[in-house]
Amino acid sequence: MDALISRLTDLLGADAVLTAPADVAGYVEDWRGRYRGLACCVVLPASTQQVSDVVQACARAGVPMVPQGGNTSLCEGSVPRADGEPWVVISLARMRRIRSIDIANNSMEVDAGCVLAQVQQAAAEQGRLYPVSLGAEGSCQIGGNLATNAGGTGVLRYGNTRENVLGLEVVLPDGRIWNGLYGLRKNNTGFDLKHLFIGSEGTLGVITGATLKLHPLPDSHATAWMALASPTLALEMLGRFQQRSGGVLSAFEMVNDVQLNIVLAHVANRRAPVSSRHPWHVLVELSDTGGEQVLQDALQEVLAQGVEDGLVLDAAVAASGAQRAAWWEVRHSVSEGNKKAGMGINTDPAVPVSAVPAFIERATEAAHRILPGAPIIVVAHLGDGNVHFIPQASFEQWRAFQDADATAHAVKHAVNEVAHALGGTFSAEHGIGQVLTDEMALFKPGVEVDLMRGIKALIDPQALFNPGRLLPSASPRPGP
Repeated sequence: MDALISRLTDLLGADAVLTAPADVAGYVEDWRGRYRGLACCVVLPASTQQVSDVVQACARAGVPMVPQGGNTSLCEGSVPRADGEPWVVISLARMRRIRSIDIANNSMEVDAGCVLAQVQQAAAEQGRLYPVSLGAEGSCQIGGNLATNAGGTGVLRYGNTRENVLGLEVVLPDGRIWNGLYGLRKNNTGFDLKHLFIGSEGTLGVITGATLKLHPLPDSHATAWMALASPTLALEMLGRFQQRSGGVLSAFEMVNDVQLNIVLAHVANRRAPVSSRHPWHVLVELSDTGGEQVLQDALQEVLAQGVEDGLVLDAAVAASGAQRAAWWEVRHSVSEGNKKAGMGINTDPAVPVSAVPAFIERATEAAHRILPGAPIIVVAHLGDGNVHFIPQASFEQWRAFQDADATAHAVKHAVNEVAHALGGTFSAEHGIGQVLTDEMALFKPGVEVDLMRGIKALIDPQALFNPGRLLPSASPRPGP
């Protein structure tokens, strides 16, 4: 291992190879402090060629590597394993260059280490929108977003990260550089290889650059906060907004009162958008270029009819950009609030949009059979069917469990079984990491797992890229 560290230092320079425990600490522990691994060093390459040099050196030494973006994973996918020989962490933090922006082509080429908010800002300065938006956008990196196919609050209108990428640059496990940075909407020349790496969680290579798809930058918004009695009524309001406003409906985010109260209690300077307490809340937004009054009229019309029909208990319409931003801060503060409030058993299912109310009801029953009376946090991207369903315990309650890990696993599995029964998935936008490989083995069709294993073996025959992540163990499994 000393020889490898010496070689990496020769390639990158001493300041780009971290070995001291204090320097390495932030790269081997996840942001919630739940998972911690071992690394012989952390390398900070500044170019694609340097990434290639690092990969070749590690491959020759037979040392596993974990590519790392902003380290905001919720599935233990971005930190090295805690057992066995230490790994090399390849951090893209120094690769933060906006390479180019093509306004006429509505595309931009960026380094994978660019922070999501940086990309959003660079696009906005050119009158364009990069629409992927999530709570960690101030720290997560484009490479990590791509490796996990991040979702967020804009999926309803713009799709996941996958739908907003035109091309990739990737360093392969043998050190070769694949330059697939095409800025094309049409390229019918065989397999679309970028989709192998999007969502691969660092198991097939290191994403070092991307050509991203841009959209017109909305300059008009109409935003409201609605209080409702149930997810069923929220679903009815979603349909009404879709019918009335069509393609300008940009967000429809639902939280329950448990989640809202946690944010208000644990995150400074957050205020409830409506004064009275209600069991369910939705943040809805319309956006477009020009014609703000048209948006406001559509918003007010649907809200007024919803109130008249008894669907909406209370509502507030953002009167300014500052008020709109404050409401979005409430929505984006859920992870911070939950981290401070207690130990949440995070699940990330998606079901058909029509099945969301049934999922929440049945998942609550399933969780309460294991943890009677536990508060249930719900944060739902209702427009795309993704429900973050989080049974919670206080830190004291969590420490009192005889086998907390087994309890958490049982709850997750029970919730995922409900999603599966409703035609859904056990992971919508967080990925698999190490946490959900067992669920992958149970819920993913065997032929799909076999195909993925075959791709992994072809591209990474030494299995040095993020081993033990994404794919379940190769033990025999029943079923087709």
